[in-house]
Amino acid sequence: MNLSKTIGNTSAYKRKYSFFELYNALVFTPRAILKLIENNKNKIVDPKLIERLQLAVTEVNGCPACSYQHTKMALNLGMSHEEISSFLSGDDKYIQPAEAKAIAFAQHFADSRGYPKEYTYESIIEEYGKASANIILSAIQVIMAGNIYGLPLSAFQSRLQGKTYSNSILLYELGMIVGGAFLIPIAILHAAIRGLLKIPNHRFDTSVNDHQ
Repeated sequence: MNLSKTIGNTSAYKRKYSFFELYNALVFTPRAILKLIENNKNKIVDPKLIERLQLAVTEVNGCPACSYQHTKMALNLGMSHEEISSFLSGDDKYIQPAEAKAIAFAQHFADSRGYPKEYTYESIIEEYGKASANIILSAIQVIMAGNIYGLPLSAFQSRLQGKTYSNSILLYELGMIVGGAFLIPIAILHAAIRGLLKIPNHRFDTSVNDHQ
């Protein structure tokens, strides 16, 4: 799989995020990364499920750079090309019944632009337990931030190849790429303050208007 080819096959954003949305995603990322590091040690959640969740989010957002990187990571975990392609195309052929609710939550998280309904996360806790649910959420938060940053990066790399996205401008791409890099230390500090104040590392839509 070639990065230039992956990026070159895309001609427009599937999803486009704001600078504010990028910052919000970055604030949740440091503590989420720590959770994933902890999971690498104790294996509460199967690393392959972590990767499937991240592939599912990447499919919804349509980030070429992230698709490339996570394809390599999934292959290293022993996932087949067919399974990876299935997740990146939105197909449910390889979704295991025990993981279906987690995958659906990952897709909903991306569909809701990182602001999922609170009851959907509560259903994840009921299904997998609080510890596993926290790791599942963390995996999704990390890839969401990566996608939001990776989308304009992919567009800029495509521009350098002479293929400009139809719904992008250079100012937006550079603003997100350069501005996002400057935001990282601020977001880390913000995340640390939230942690010290014991503010939960998540944000949910608490409305239940569409919950039957």
